[in-house]
Amino acid sequence: MSTKEIVNMTATEMVDSIKSKSLSASEVMDAHLAQIDLVNPKVNAIVTLHPELGIEGAKLADEAIAKGDELGILHGLPTAHKDLVPTKGILTTYGSPLYSDYVPDYSALIVERMQGAGAITIGKTNTPEFGAGSQTYNEVFGETLNPYDTSTTCGGSSGGAAVSLATRMLPIADGSDTGGSLRNPANFCNVVGFRNSPGRVPTYPSKVGWSPTSVQGPMARTVSDCALFLAAIAGPDSRVPISISEGGEIFLESLERDFKNVKIAWSKDLGGLPIDPRTTAVIESQRSVFQDIGCLISETEPDFSDVDEQFLIWRGWGREINQGDNLKNHRDQLKDTMIWDIEQGVKLSGPDVGWAEAKRMELFQRMHQFMDEYEFLICPVSQRPPFNVKQRWVSEINGVEMENFIAWMKSCYYITATGHPAISVPCGFTPEGLPVGVQIVGRYRDDFGVLQLAKAFENATEFWKSVPSVCR
Repeated sequence: MSTKEIVNMTATEMVDSIKSKSLSASEVMDAHLAQIDLVNPKVNAIVTLHPELGIEGAKLADEAIAKGDELGILHGLPTAHKDLVPTKGILTTYGSPLYSDYVPDYSALIVERMQGAGAITIGKTNTPEFGAGSQTYNEVFGETLNPYDTSTTCGGSSGGAAVSLATRMLPIADGSDTGGSLRNPANFCNVVGFRNSPGRVPTYPSKVGWSPTSVQGPMARTVSDCALFLAAIAGPDSRVPISISEGGEIFLESLERDFKNVKIAWSKDLGGLPIDPRTTAVIESQRSVFQDIGCLISETEPDFSDVDEQFLIWRGWGREINQGDNLKNHRDQLKDTMIWDIEQGVKLSGPDVGWAEAKRMELFQRMHQFMDEYEFLICPVSQRPPFNVKQRWVSEINGVEMENFIAWMKSCYYITATGHPAISVPCGFTPEGLPVGVQIVGRYRDDFGVLQLAKAFENATEFWKSVPSVCR
């Protein structure tokens, strides 16, 4: 097989081919390293690369097959980890000059699980400084470009991961999500990003083990690949108090399902958010797909009262815990938006946090009642398509001024605040050829159901097959 044929396979197909010996892990690795050499200089997505680790890892993977060893479900797949995730022996910068030469002596749990399932680490993918903002650029590695139009942003903060997938440089890539960092870049790059339920993929180590706000999760080109990946990284860990006891095996089951008469809520703007008409037009053009697979659609959404204020409190609380010392000791080396982000936590009072906790519980109960009636909520991922990469954040949408650097991501972080699982699936393209995703939100902890509906939509549309221009 040619390099192009190999890298265009799905991750599931690659694993099956490696295990059946129709392809070797070395052939798969060589193809991806060649694709990286060809494409990465155009997009700057993989910022630390160790091809020697890939070559050696692939050799060991082939030897394991020859010896008849038990093989993991990601056996032989090349991968790179988001540069927020500590990776033993590999430069991990967090997108910050403060860590430009930091090489950890340990790996995060998600890295250990990926490697334990047979994935082969070859490097790191780019992210904004400490993951702040849905635009991937930093002072260490620069900007990551959207492969469908390199004058535009790929989103963030898992931007390097999304671009690596879209350009076929990687078959799977991990990401993380607080205000939309798994969903927004997937939506901007025509791939799949799944914000799974808090605790589904335990985050360790972490200073905020009880918090449901930030999660780590899978990104891939297809929903089935995302499910395969999730099967490897999901499951309990006794060191993480909110970890879900159910193992990852469920995600290896068939995603096929009959959606006849399943009630879904359809929200164009989540109760009045400004949405770019190009985004609305793309999503509305695919409404008939959900009808054709049998869904009963109602235009409605839950009550999102007070969601903005309570999310910003919890976001600031987490920022101060994790980066407060950097603000005290290295303020002059942080970008302005990072300073603002941390200061939202510094100025919090006890009553502020108490109010936010009460409002979070009220929102959860309203969402629970709403989802009792509707099994899924369909809404935009981001409030506008990809924008110029030199623009650091969106300042207005439809003439409505954005009050801060993340306000244009409310369509994502409103969902974060509910605690429910949500996925971004490719939904089409604007007249300019820019990708748009659709967000599917499921019932509390029904990650499998979200994947099922996403798979049904993907089967009917197949937008993921559109290869970006930089690969052609």
